[in-house]
Amino acid sequence: MPRPARPTRPDEPARNDQPTRPDQPDRSDQPDQTGPTDQPGRTAPSDRPVLLVAGASSGIGAAVAARGTDGGARVAVCARRAGALRAVADACGATPYVADVTVRGEVDELVAAVVRDHGRLDGVVANAGTIRPGGLLDLSDEDWDATLRTNLTSVFLLARAALPHLAAARGAFVTVGSVAGLRAAAGASAYAASKAGAGMLTSVIAAEFGPHGVRANTVCPGWTRTEMADEEMREFTGGLSLDAAYAQATVLVPQRRAAAAEEVADAVLWLLGPRSSYVNGATLTVDGGLTSVDAGRVPFDFHVTPR
Repeated sequence: MPRPARPTRPDEPARNDQPTRPDQPDRSDQPDQTGPTDQPGRTAPSDRPVLLVAGASSGIGAAVAARGTDGGARVAVCARRAGALRAVADACGATPYVADVTVRGEVDELVAAVVRDHGRLDGVVANAGTIRPGGLLDLSDEDWDATLRTNLTSVFLLARAALPHLAAARGAFVTVGSVAGLRAAAGASAYAASKAGAGMLTSVIAAEFGPHGVRANTVCPGWTRTEMADEEMREFTGGLSLDAAYAQATVLVPQRRAAAAEEVADAVLWLLGPRSSYVNGATLTVDGGLTSVDAGRVPFDFHVTPR
């Protein structure tokens, strides 16, 4: 399988194999943010959980980062697109790390850098994703390889690097899958196979590392209004407005709409947190009820007019 190209990194440090933190400010004149707080009733920064969100330059990953920092976590965000990643980090107060999670060396350095900078690692969100549409006879070898490497191999690489730290913290691992990994559709062979594989790999993590205190679960969103989904809508709906395209794509969804990225992020953060302490190896659909619909009964539903 060809090795993906290493992304260009701004402000490259002396060690060229480390993930970079773009435009790192000089904090030499600021108080130590890792020490105990002197304000009663507030949690010391060093006691706040540390979350690593991969694929955080837009969409669901960016929403997880924003919701996580709002909830008091220290959030590290990772992506290949430095400019977009920096904008997300600046908006929510996360720490950005530019790295390609399909490359083992970069993932190892990423996790090491997060632990070095923050002292611990409590949760990981594997959200890097891509879609290369194409039928079984049309999809190129390159598109197949790129899809599996981004959607499946990245989960394996992140888990392998992070699990020792998550075990030490009795933390959690969440994979962002898709309902496409649960239900078959023509023209999405690589995407569906990669998301199904990612979900099963996450279940294996739950079984293998549950005895070590680590929980691992998969969130499977349906249509969610993100940058990637917007591109799909523009490609497949023949010039319709985005609102009209999403309305057509969600006609079989009982809630008759797509999700907001924040709605998926809330499910991810619940699985990372203590209120889901006995949830392990689960697949949580966030799809407005789509996977509960009996496709064979759709022609008899007077509320639905199939295209």
